[in-house]
Amino acid sequence: MKIPFKGRRLRANAMVRELVRETTVEVSDLIQPYFVVDGNNREEPIESMPGISRYSIDCLLKDLDSLSFCEINKIILFGVPETKDSQGSSAWSKGNLVERALSEIKRRFPNITVIADVCLCAYTDHGHCGHLSQSGTVDNQKTLELLAKASLSYAHAGADIIAPSDMMDGRIGFIRQALDANGFEYTPMLSYAAKYCSAFYGPFRDAAHSSPKRGDRKTYQMDVSNRREAAREIAADISEGADMIMVKPALAYLDIIRLAKSRFNVPVFAYQVSGEYSMIRAMGEMGWGDENALALETLTSIKRAGADKIITYFAKSFKQMISEGQS
Repeated sequence: MKIPFKGRRLRANAMVRELVRETTVEVSDLIQPYFVVDGNNREEPIESMPGISRYSIDCLLKDLDSLSFCEINKIILFGVPETKDSQGSSAWSKGNLVERALSEIKRRFPNITVIADVCLCAYTDHGHCGHLSQSGTVDNQKTLELLAKASLSYAHAGADIIAPSDMMDGRIGFIRQALDANGFEYTPMLSYAAKYCSAFYGPFRDAAHSSPKRGDRKTYQMDVSNRREAAREIAADISEGADMIMVKPALAYLDIIRLAKSRFNVPVFAYQVSGEYSMIRAMGEMGWGDENALALETLTSIKRAGADKIITYFAKSFKQMISEGQS
């Protein structure tokens, strides 16, 4: 009996392998995160995230100039303000940091799609994602009102997409109503619908100065053990008006990305978060693995699982990464 090759001939030749490759990550699939700070002429390297910095608005604009060479035209913006208070008012007060950054970005770079992250953790003095009641728990309803204020601020400033990441119950419907009532019915919403209470967020919290001063976020972020809950959260957000949904983190939740892609007829985003990025960078710097190969393999796995777009700190270096891999 003759044993079939089962594709061995296809795998033997590099050009043929490329021809029959099932999943390919493109530059257009990727979104670069940026951290913006107050002041001028500030570029602050983030120690826990090698290669990533916080930028004042003027330095951010200079860095965005380089995106055309990287062929990246989509970013997500996070504010890291100097002033914090119990309500996180610097997230929505007139002339706030993100509002100013958005106005300048859209004036200088109208062809860059800017996603505005909406949350209060970097703006509150207690580090939680919402307003705390006297008992120390997050007041869901009060938080919705503040998130709507921030969303309207960013929409007025030119945000192309509003992306609530707080995980409060009902926030998609509440913000959608506020946007529609103020003339932003065509501003889409990207919901962090399946955002897990993950240990992979550490470097981001260092970057955004957003760690909780006490307690944790387990009462409003998802339990890492739950899969069916993710489906319920996604369905609820879509019913409230989410145009796109996100799974966060990505690598430890590839099954959730696949679930979202197979079950829901909306664009699925995935966030390759700070801890995933920093692990790969650390392996490369320690000589324990090929950083470019690790980054590309993980990005490919995220897209293969079903992500339509990937937020990743590797976005800016992706073109160079591919070029080096082919040389």
